[in-house]
Amino acid sequence: MTVADIDAGLTDEMKEVRDNVHRFSADVLRPASIELDSMHDPAETIADGSVYWDVVKKYEQLGIGDPSHYGDDLTPTERALLHSVVLEELAWGDVGLCISLELRDTIAPWAQGFGKTAAYEYFAERKDIGCLALTEPDHGSDHVAFTEEIFSDPSVRPGCRARREGDEWVINGQKAAWVSNGPVTTAAALFCTLEDSKDGIKGGVAFLVPMELPGVSRGKPLDKIGQRTLPQGELFFEDVRVPDDFMLIEGPDAYPMVWEMVLTLANNAMGQQFVGVARAAYDYALAYAKERVQGGVPIIQHQSVKARLFSMFNKVEAARSLARRVAIAHANGGVPFQYAAASKIFCTQTAFEVASDAVQIYGGNGLCREYPIEKIFRDARASLIEDGENEVLGLMAAARL
Repeated sequence: MTVADIDAGLTDEMKEVRDNVHRFSADVLRPASIELDSMHDPAETIADGSVYWDVVKKYEQLGIGDPSHYGDDLTPTERALLHSVVLEELAWGDVGLCISLELRDTIAPWAQGFGKTAAYEYFAERKDIGCLALTEPDHGSDHVAFTEEIFSDPSVRPGCRARREGDEWVINGQKAAWVSNGPVTTAAALFCTLEDSKDGIKGGVAFLVPMELPGVSRGKPLDKIGQRTLPQGELFFEDVRVPDDFMLIEGPDAYPMVWEMVLTLANNAMGQQFVGVARAAYDYALAYAKERVQGGVPIIQHQSVKARLFSMFNKVEAARSLARRVAIAHANGGVPFQYAAASKIFCTQTAFEVASDAVQIYGGNGLCREYPIEKIFRDARASLIEDGENEVLGLMAAARL
């Protein structure tokens, strides 16, 4: 029995979407991810002629980037369930590409969600590659930890700051090399700090920033061990002038609340995506165990391998159940932050553990780039840090209990 056989609530039309995305992941994402991951210089992955841009083009043709494309006749529960299935299937193909693709069409919806009509009309006419610009070289978890004292410590002075001048804002500073889509973005959701803040990071401000504005520049793509298919890099701002219409929120009363909402949404997505990574690792290990012969029989006939595979299976199923429960609840009125954090922490930890177990089943072959599992292991390891380091997220979630 496959996961598809026990998916409750999926209509025939929803199953068709799932199957189309699965084929896209198998036929497009996986081959492209192998090619991109093998490139020595990260700049090659986004250069003209790179297979990355072929993936983007085919993804746009698939037409499933925005959940609104699923149709108007779905209930919030159905829409959330289908989107969860889509995210899992994309990440099953390659999680780095999944994250990059999912960030693309986010800027205009940000404007719409914050009721910024002029900004929405401006960005809706563009076909932007979006990104979320938050952390800085000297402030990683500081920027995330809205439940902790450090968040409102006036002695903490982030490097990226903004000040108002008439009907414009002037932005100066840098965002860290971990900005997903940073090297390819055309518009950013930028979170920075008010220049005259007396509340530390809590005195924040957020903007939508077109990347073609004077004073904006990028660093080189980050060279990393995992998720090499996801372009990440620094963003620099030097006297960048942004109209007041592009400002989303301002000040210590609104900023922590909004950032909690954003991180809840991001953690919700991370949970669903890394179910796909865990499932990919399990699928590879199961197939390998049926083919690899030791002791005169396929290794799946050895009790130790059977026990390990069933443990992996259990973990994947438990992670999927939690991720989808949180996603559906979020679509029906929202969930408290601790639930989204639990989904992210549990599912990423599951992906890492299942990928590690899969490497063990492969034995020495699991350490070789010739086989796909070592890449999935590297990709899963990165997830324990991205979108909030898991231990810090756990402390923040505990503050909400």
